[in-house]
Amino acid sequence: MSDPIFIYLFIAVTAISGYYFRLLTKSGSIAAFLIGLAVSAAFGMNGLLLLGFFFASSSFLSKYKSKVKIKIEERHEKGSRRDWQQVAANGGTAAIAGLLYLAFPHPIWFIGFAISIASSNSDTWASEIGSLSKRPPVFLRSFKRIETGTSGAVSFLGTFAAIGGALTIAALSSYLFHLTSNEFLVIFIFGFAGNVFDTLLGAFVQAVYQCKVCHMEVESLNHCGVKTQLTKGVSFINNDFVNFFSGFLAAILGTLSIVMFR
Repeated sequence: MSDPIFIYLFIAVTAISGYYFRLLTKSGSIAAFLIGLAVSAAFGMNGLLLLGFFFASSSFLSKYKSKVKIKIEERHEKGSRRDWQQVAANGGTAAIAGLLYLAFPHPIWFIGFAISIASSNSDTWASEIGSLSKRPPVFLRSFKRIETGTSGAVSFLGTFAAIGGALTIAALSSYLFHLTSNEFLVIFIFGFAGNVFDTLLGAFVQAVYQCKVCHMEVESLNHCGVKTQLTKGVSFINNDFVNFFSGFLAAILGTLSIVMFR
């Protein structure tokens, strides 16, 4: 299992399969391959299994009851098929942690890696499972109920899913890498915190546009075949930026907590 050739083949087959089954675009498949290389070089096959669990579970949930989510996807910039930006947004911090581990070997980089995966898993489970809630979510900016799929909104179902997503990665990390109870807690707490950061950024600074044709609030630059108009947030802060920054911030804060309180 530790044979480098086997690992490279495993990564390549996984990336190609993601493209074949329309889970990834061509650019997303290439990005997944490169991130897999960085993670495997630093954390071995167990690191790949942790990363793979996230991508597998998120892909499954994005396809689960996809017909119900069609209307929600109209609001978003991209669909359920991940391109390189989406893959980098969710796995970029994990790759950075792996490269840092290779350059400056220390167990602390693994904690950052695991937190970033826990954050991405928490956010994805919250979005995909929370969108199936029977009650509309509450928008954090106004504390009023808003349309399902709006960034910056929360529901009870989505919150429980976010907790479950972070807890699952923390438990799997602990099992695969024999972590201490404190390390397990840090991964869980800051993994969930990454989802909270994502929600807050989505509510207060993420760009929101309005379609000039149907007047729907969306996250995309184009809708109904025409260019949309920015109505809220900062233009360059899209969903990919929010996903990357929230996971990166959670990983930084989590690793600092380990360093400070060891």
